[in-house]
Amino acid sequence: MPGPLHGIRIFDLTRILAGPSATQILADLGADVIKVERPGSGDDVRSWGPPYLKDADGKRTNESVYFTAVNRNKRSITLNLADPQGQLLARRLIGECDVLFENYKVGDLAKYGLAYEQIKENNPALIYCSLTGFGQTGPYASRAGFDLVIQAMGGLMSITGPEGGEPAKVGVGIADIMTGMYCNVAILAALRHRDATGQGQHIDMSLLDCQIAWLVNEGMNHLHTGNRPRAWGSAHATIVPYQAFPAADGETFILAVGNDKQFAKFCQFAGAPELARDPRFTTNPGRVENREACVAAVAALTRTRPRDHWLDGLAPLGVPCGPVNGVDEAFANEQVRARGMRIEITHPASGRPEPYIASPIRLSQTPVAYTRPAPLLGEHTGEVLGELLGMEEDEIEDLRARGAL
Repeated sequence: MPGPLHGIRIFDLTRILAGPSATQILADLGADVIKVERPGSGDDVRSWGPPYLKDADGKRTNESVYFTAVNRNKRSITLNLADPQGQLLARRLIGECDVLFENYKVGDLAKYGLAYEQIKENNPALIYCSLTGFGQTGPYASRAGFDLVIQAMGGLMSITGPEGGEPAKVGVGIADIMTGMYCNVAILAALRHRDATGQGQHIDMSLLDCQIAWLVNEGMNHLHTGNRPRAWGSAHATIVPYQAFPAADGETFILAVGNDKQFAKFCQFAGAPELARDPRFTTNPGRVENREACVAAVAALTRTRPRDHWLDGLAPLGVPCGPVNGVDEAFANEQVRARGMRIEITHPASGRPEPYIASPIRLSQTPVAYTRPAPLLGEHTGEVLGELLGMEEDEIEDLRARGAL
């Protein structure tokens, strides 16, 4: 069954993580994503390894696992945008697409005649999404933006990591990933507007803007109080007890009490119902105000039993809790396995099924389909040029010989 975005075609000029992770979601949902890459080298992350996929003989290929993580379900073409013929081909292909998605530095595509202002007249219904570090305007517009820089500048690192420790980044490129998510929301909204009016538009997305936006409650706490939020380790600024606690066997587990009833249930299960009646701890505001005493009292209880005693006993009572898993343990978790979050797609570089992380999107009528592995560099150049522009093989080979492809 075709996906919900079947019939939507994306001219994908994005590289690295933020843009490709976004267009992979669109591709998973059925959009025809044409990934445009530099001849010879392609997307930078093709070389970001190890690890790399291995061929049938166990030898390293040129396909990095990083690249395969965010580029499935796409078609790859090579196009030399510095070449006039390559630019002409780009404009012709854009005319056959609904969305152009790019993450070049501000002004760079203008050198190739591919800036929004240069192509919108001939493509009035085109959705043109620009993803940059700092946006198209402002004093930092010309700067390059990378996830680590944005996590630092956007305040996230100041509230991440152990309490009183060095600022820490999130373990994955979360500023990139979240910006890609916001881009997709904007693209889908713009497509809805286009369908209603026939009008395309330019979408200006910034990593820093998105990082600021999803500071959420911590950002709002600052705006309303003037206070500077700090790192809490695994704890929460406005909920107690809501953090990692020690168990008797030396393991750690998460106890995430979200309301007063849950706290009372924990205390009852722990054999200390009187703790929930302590005037300091009967309400969450009281527990926050008396954080140190409450956490110490709870930790004294959790140290009396092994981790699994708490996990097995609290979950059926509706008290949120869980283990602190490694990535390997997360994929081995029975719930993760039951939800099918590990899939396999056969890749031409290895000739065998390769593992992928599944899409978390579950649609009852138009489910996600995994039709293609991450593409080889330029794997679909001939296919796309023939299909969209009606070009013959000899014409394509001539363009390739002249350096346009």
